[in-house]
Amino acid sequence: MPPSDLLSRALYDPVDPPLRPLPARVADLLRSLDAPPRLAAHLRAVHDVAVQLVAWVEQRCPELDVDREAVLFGAATHDIGKTVHIAELSGPGSAHEEAGRELLLAHGFGPRLARFAGTHGAWAGPAVTFEDLLVSTADKVWKNKRVPELEDLVISRLAQATGGQHWEEYLALDEFLGHMGDGADHRLAFQASFPVHA
Repeated sequence: MPPSDLLSRALYDPVDPPLRPLPARVADLLRSLDAPPRLAAHLRAVHDVAVQLVAWVEQRCPELDVDREAVLFGAATHDIGKTVHIAELSGPGSAHEEAGRELLLAHGFGPRLARFAGTHGAWAGPAVTFEDLLVSTADKVWKNKRVPELEDLVISRLAQATGGQHWEEYLALDEFLGHMGDGADHRLAFQASFPVHA
């Protein structure tokens, strides 16, 4: 199968259970970069989780002003630097983070959206936004990986916004992330069905 067909399948093919397609401008960018099909499948899976996570936050805490567009764009592009550092698709490394931020800036995306490519792997520090935490959480829970330090930061922001107790927000988030984790095997299988190198 030609590489472009594999990329198109990763971007658009129906999946069971369903995965939402990436935003059109992200899919177009991935096509223009001739992105590895596995990367497109990964970004699609993380984006789908982020859509559900943002919807849950908005329902649970409507008074919290979440930049939905930024979170969904961030989830859809967080690893785009792996088009440059392809070895990091199958091995460790963080060179893709700054490369991804620079790539997005070079393609006309502003710092508000490009930042997630550089922040999704680190969530400590005063400049980290709630949106950064949500992108990082989606990037973990898509494969059912739980990171207590990250989740605690999300819980603290939720409790602060709602005025609720930390433990109440913990139980709510834990239940939601547990439910999201139940679909991890399907998402992992979808990603694994595409090659790293087309």
